[in-house]
Amino acid sequence: MYMEFDFMYSGGTIRHEEATMATSSKRSHKHFQLNAAKIKRAQRVLQAKTETETIERALDFAIAEHERDRLALEANDRFLKSGIVIRDVYGSLDR
Repeated sequence: MYMEFDFMYSGGTIRHEEATMATSSKRSHKHFQLNAAKIKRAQRVLQAKTETETIERALDFAIAEHERDRLALEANDRFLKSGIVIRDVYGSLDR
């Protein structure tokens, strides 16, 4: 299953757009003891209809965030390896 979620913070809520490709509904039944208040709060924030949808969206959000972090780190590494010289023109980094 491949799912891509785009999340955007806007006016106190997280908006999301879902693009789904090749969805195969392979689910496993799990039992967790979770804080009900946190689930309800996440459900409101993620605008999910069910608790299961809330957990799935939260997991997708965490996976997407990790992917963005990984891509940003790779871009930063490429930038630094390009030979760029960064100067501290204000002298504030040597403190």
